[in-house]
Amino acid sequence: MAEQADSSVLSGTDRVSADAASRGLDVEIFPRPVANSLAEAAALLGIERSGIVKTLVVKRADGTFLFALVPGGRKISWPKLRALVGVNKLQLPDAAQALAATGYERGTITPLGSTTEWPVYADAGIVGQRVAMGAGAHGFSAFVDADALIGAFGAVVADISEPE
Repeated sequence: MAEQADSSVLSGTDRVSADAASRGLDVEIFPRPVANSLAEAAALLGIERSGIVKTLVVKRADGTFLFALVPGGRKISWPKLRALVGVNKLQLPDAAQALAATGYERGTITPLGSTTEWPVYADAGIVGQRVAMGAGAHGFSAFVDADALIGAFGAVVADISEPE
């Protein structure tokens, strides 16, 4: 009997692939030059900024986290997200807290393969698209059908963003 690999020793992209496979989710991971901005990443991938989904780790007042999936060119609308989650306070954690909560560095974060499975909230703007997102390591992008991703996580879909 094969021993299952310990997720703590898998690379970020391997964790993404393994988690996607376990969920029956088709994800394609592509290497790309490291990008210094969303616009640069979109240009490198040959897609519009809105085709890149930013996975943001959001901290609740009780110390737990959630993932917010927001299309490029948009940002979290804090009043909308607070109302949806039913809390008075949410914040973006610092880079060290985000890494501790997910096992991924900023710029590579994805709910796929996160060291802890947090609830996922997806902006309605990603529905019906094939999107690029973090792939667990710098210099890689993961392409996935947003609807399949939403379904794989039982994500809450709502209007949670506003223009940047």
